[in-house]
Amino acid sequence: MNLIRHFCTVIRHRHRVISHCRKAGILRQGLIHDLSKFSPPEFVPGVRYFQGNRSPNAREREVYGYSSAWMHHKGRNKHHFEYWTDVDPVTNKYAPVRMPVRYAAEMFCDRVAASKIYLGSLYKDSSSLDYYRSGNAASCMHPDTAALLESWLSLLAESGEKAAFAAVRKAVKDDRATRKAAGRTKPFETPR
Repeated sequence: MNLIRHFCTVIRHRHRVISHCRKAGILRQGLIHDLSKFSPPEFVPGVRYFQGNRSPNAREREVYGYSSAWMHHKGRNKHHFEYWTDVDPVTNKYAPVRMPVRYAAEMFCDRVAASKIYLGSLYKDSSSLDYYRSGNAASCMHPDTAALLESWLSLLAESGEKAAFAAVRKAVKDDRATRKAAGRTKPFETPR
Protein backbone atom coordinates (compact mmCIF):
# COMPACT_ATOMS: atom_id res chain seq x y z
CA MET A 1 0.00 0.00 0.00
CA ASN A 2 2.86 2.42 0.80
CA LEU A 3 4.21 1.83 -2.70
CA ILE A 4 1.06 3.26 -4.29
CA ARG A 5 0.69 6.07 -1.76
CA HIS A 6 4.32 7.15 -2.08
CA PHE A 7 4.18 6.97 -5.89
CA CYS A 8 0.99 9.08 -5.93
CA THR A 9 2.51 11.63 -3.52
CA VAL A 10 5.61 12.02 -5.70
CA ILE A 11 3.46 12.38 -8.84
CA ARG A 12 1.15 14.94 -7.19
CA HIS A 13 4.18 16.90 -5.96
CA ARG A 14 5.82 16.84 -9.41
CA HIS A 15 2.62 18.07 -11.06
CA ARG A 16 2.42 20.97 -8.59
CA VAL A 17 6.07 21.84 -9.19
CA ILE A 18 5.58 21.69 -12.96
CA SER A 19 2.62 24.07 -12.66
CA HIS A 20 4.60 26.42 -10.41
CA CYS A 21 7.66 26.29 -12.68
CA ARG A 22 5.45 27.26 -15.62
CA LYS A 23 4.27 30.29 -13.63
CA ALA A 24 7.90 31.09 -12.78
CA GLY A 25 9.04 30.95 -16.42
CA ILE A 26 11.13 27.78 -16.01
CA LEU A 27 8.81 25.10 -17.40
CA ARG A 28 11.65 22.93 -18.75
CA GLN A 29 13.09 22.64 -15.24
CA GLY A 30 9.67 21.70 -13.94
CA LEU A 31 9.37 18.89 -16.45
CA ILE A 32 12.59 17.24 -15.24
CA HIS A 33 12.08 18.13 -11.57
CA ASP A 34 12.81 15.32 -9.08
CA LEU A 35 13.11 12.52 -11.63
CA SER A 36 15.75 10.95 -9.38
CA LYS A 37 12.95 10.16 -6.89
CA PHE A 38 12.04 7.27 -9.18
CA SER A 39 15.51 5.72 -8.94
CA PRO A 40 15.87 2.75 -6.55
CA PRO A 41 18.15 4.56 -4.03
CA GLU A 42 15.40 7.15 -3.47
CA PHE A 43 12.18 5.32 -4.30
CA VAL A 44 12.73 2.25 -2.10
CA PRO A 45 13.37 4.24 1.12
CA GLY A 46 10.51 6.54 0.13
CA VAL A 47 8.15 3.58 0.15
CA ARG A 48 9.65 2.06 3.31
CA TYR A 49 9.39 5.30 5.34
CA PHE A 50 6.26 6.79 3.78
CA GLN A 51 3.99 8.60 6.26
CA GLY A 52 1.94 10.91 4.06
CA ASN A 53 2.23 14.08 6.14
CA ARG A 54 5.97 14.70 5.81
CA SER A 55 8.97 13.59 3.81
CA PRO A 56 9.95 9.93 4.19
CA ASN A 57 13.52 11.22 4.48
CA ALA A 58 12.67 12.68 7.90
CA ARG A 59 11.59 9.25 9.18
CA GLU A 60 14.63 7.51 7.68
CA ARG A 61 16.78 10.13 9.44
CA GLU A 62 15.09 9.33 12.77
CA VAL A 63 15.74 5.61 12.33
CA TYR A 64 19.36 5.72 11.12
CA GLY A 65 20.63 9.20 11.95
CA TYR A 66 20.86 10.05 8.25
CA SER A 67 18.83 9.60 5.10
CA SER A 68 20.51 7.70 2.28
CA ALA A 69 17.69 8.74 -0.06
CA TRP A 70 18.27 12.42 0.75
CA MET A 71 22.02 12.18 0.25
CA HIS A 72 21.39 10.62 -3.16
CA HIS A 73 18.76 13.24 -4.02
CA LYS A 74 20.60 16.42 -2.98
CA GLY A 75 23.67 15.46 -4.98
CA ARG A 76 21.70 15.18 -8.23
CA ASN A 77 19.19 18.03 -8.05
CA LYS A 78 20.42 21.59 -8.46
CA HIS A 79 17.28 23.11 -6.96
CA HIS A 80 18.47 22.12 -3.47
CA PHE A 81 20.79 24.58 -1.76
CA GLU A 82 22.73 21.63 -0.33
CA TYR A 83 23.92 20.85 -3.87
CA TRP A 84 25.61 24.25 -4.00
CA THR A 85 28.57 23.77 -1.69
CA ASP A 86 32.21 23.79 -2.67
CA VAL A 87 35.62 24.35 -1.18
CA ASP A 88 36.18 28.05 -0.51
CA PRO A 89 39.52 29.00 -2.08
CA VAL A 90 40.30 31.37 0.80
CA THR A 91 39.44 29.19 3.81
CA ASN A 92 39.96 25.83 2.11
CA LYS A 93 36.75 24.61 3.82
CA TYR A 94 33.39 23.63 2.40
CA ALA A 95 31.03 26.58 2.21
CA PRO A 96 27.74 27.44 0.50
CA VAL A 97 27.90 28.87 -3.01
CA ARG A 98 25.39 31.37 -4.39
CA MET A 99 22.72 29.49 -6.34
CA PRO A 100 21.95 30.53 -9.90
CA VAL A 101 18.62 32.36 -10.04
CA ARG A 102 16.89 29.70 -12.13
CA TYR A 103 17.64 27.00 -9.54
CA ALA A 104 16.65 29.28 -6.66
CA ALA A 105 13.37 29.81 -8.53
CA GLU A 106 12.88 26.05 -8.81
CA MET A 107 13.65 25.73 -5.08
CA PHE A 108 10.90 28.26 -4.39
CA CYS A 109 8.46 26.30 -6.56
CA ASP A 110 9.48 23.05 -4.85
CA ARG A 111 8.99 24.44 -1.33
CA VAL A 112 5.56 25.87 -2.12
CA ALA A 113 4.46 22.63 -3.78
CA ALA A 114 5.72 20.53 -0.86
CA SER A 115 3.82 22.72 1.62
CA LYS A 116 0.63 22.28 -0.42
CA ILE A 117 1.03 18.50 -0.68
CA TYR A 118 1.91 17.83 2.96
CA LEU A 119 -0.47 20.37 4.53
CA GLY A 120 -3.43 19.79 2.22
CA SER A 121 -6.42 21.89 3.28
CA LEU A 122 -4.37 23.50 6.08
CA TYR A 123 -2.09 25.21 3.53
CA LYS A 124 -1.94 29.02 3.61
CA ASP A 125 0.23 31.34 1.53
CA SER A 126 2.35 31.88 4.66
CA SER A 127 2.97 28.15 5.22
CA SER A 128 6.19 27.90 3.18
CA LEU A 129 7.65 30.98 4.88
CA ASP A 130 6.69 29.65 8.32
CA TYR A 131 8.36 26.31 7.56
CA TYR A 132 11.47 28.04 6.19
CA ARG A 133 11.80 30.24 9.28
CA SER A 134 11.24 27.32 11.66
CA GLY A 135 14.34 25.54 10.36
CA ASN A 136 17.98 26.42 9.92
CA ALA A 137 18.16 26.40 6.11
CA ALA A 138 19.03 30.09 5.91
CA SER A 139 22.16 29.58 8.00
CA CYS A 140 23.31 26.82 5.63
CA MET A 141 22.74 28.76 2.39
CA HIS A 142 24.82 31.42 0.75
CA PRO A 143 23.50 34.73 2.19
CA ASP A 144 22.42 36.00 -1.26
CA THR A 145 20.44 32.81 -1.92
CA ALA A 146 18.82 32.92 1.52
CA ALA A 147 17.82 36.56 1.07
CA LEU A 148 16.36 35.91 -2.39
CA LEU A 149 14.35 32.88 -1.26
CA GLU A 150 13.06 34.65 1.84
CA SER A 151 12.03 37.68 -0.22
CA TRP A 152 9.93 35.47 -2.52
CA LEU A 153 8.42 33.49 0.36
CA SER A 154 7.61 36.75 2.18
CA LEU A 155 5.97 38.16 -0.92
CA LEU A 156 3.90 34.98 -1.22
CA ALA A 157 2.82 35.26 2.42
CA GLU A 158 1.98 38.96 2.18
CA SER A 159 0.64 39.38 -1.36
CA GLY A 160 -0.28 35.92 -2.65
CA GLU A 161 0.80 33.66 -5.48
CA LYS A 162 0.19 36.03 -8.37
CA ALA A 163 2.60 38.65 -6.99
CA ALA A 164 5.17 36.10 -5.85
CA PHE A 165 5.32 34.23 -9.16
CA ALA A 166 5.49 37.53 -11.04
CA ALA A 167 8.55 38.49 -8.97
CA VAL A 168 10.19 35.09 -9.51
CA ARG A 169 9.48 35.22 -13.26
CA LYS A 170 10.98 38.74 -13.47
CA ALA A 171 14.12 37.66 -11.60
CA VAL A 172 14.59 34.68 -13.94
CA LYS A 173 14.03 36.85 -17.00
CA ASP A 174 16.40 39.57 -15.75
CA ASP A 175 19.08 36.97 -14.96
CA ARG A 176 18.80 35.47 -18.46
CA ALA A 177 19.11 38.93 -20.02
CA THR A 178 22.12 39.79 -17.86
CA ARG A 179 23.90 36.54 -18.73
CA LYS A 180 23.12 36.96 -22.42
CA ALA A 181 24.38 40.55 -22.45
CA ALA A 182 27.61 39.43 -20.77
CA GLY A 183 28.07 36.63 -23.31
CA ARG A 184 27.68 33.93 -20.66
CA THR A 185 25.70 30.74 -21.02
CA LYS A 186 26.46 29.25 -17.61
CA PRO A 187 25.21 31.03 -14.48
CA PHE A 188 28.64 32.08 -13.15
CA GLU A 189 30.81 31.69 -16.22
CA THR A 190 33.58 34.23 -16.56
CA PRO A 191 32.70 36.72 -19.31
CA ARG A 192 34.49 36.16 -22.62
